[in-house]
Amino acid sequence: MPATPFVIEEYVRWSDVDAAGIIFYGSYVRFFEIAETELFRACGLAYSDFFDRYGIFLPRKVVHNEFYWPARLDDRLRVAAYVGRIGTSSMTLNFDVLRHDSPSLGAAGWMVLVCVGRRDLKPRPLPGELLQALARHTLSPEAARAALGVTPP
Repeated sequence: MPATPFVIEEYVRWSDVDAAGIIFYGSYVRFFEIAETELFRACGLAYSDFFDRYGIFLPRKVVHNEFYWPARLDDRLRVAAYVGRIGTSSMTLNFDVLRHDSPSLGAAGWMVLVCVGRRDLKPRPLPGELLQALARHTLSPEAARAALGVTPP
């Protein structure tokens, strides 16, 4: 079975927008983190168990966003999450945001997560179970966007 992006749906809420009813750029990080949490949960890696089991955290080293059109209050969005790159102790999670009924890319972003020990906060190799569980959602942005039917911005 080919790898696919993991997709959630979420509405733009009152707390996400400015006075003009347009999404505040920082709200996208909230959408990304919801998609990330649900991606891990769907792969059997609920953070509440996973971090304890391996004695690790996955803090962010980089958070990057790009914006193509403004989402507005009550827009229903599809947020796709997928693993774009895996290193020894870090991985890149990619996110694509689309309106529920449109193939147009509204925003995109990525985060670099670094695997660190919980006690010393020093980098350590990503657990093999993590890589194996996420394999079904590990693909390039081009492949992910093709699977989503995204039209270029």
